Amino acid sequence: MADTDFYSRDRPPHPRLPEDRPRGGGPKVYEHHKMRRTTMFLIAFVILVLVGILLFP
Repeated sequence: MADTDFYSRDRPPHPRLPEDRPRGGGPKVYEHHKMRRTTMFLIAFVILVLVGILLFP
């Protein structure tokens, strides 16, 4: 039995699969990172607390 006969038994009728990470392609979609959003939220919170302390001593 040849190798091609042995491995052909488990193969689907059309064994060619699409690439999971195609090369090239269109422009990348901008992703919002959680770390940036969390940092901005914390900075805004600290500024809000400081403004509250300064305005209402």
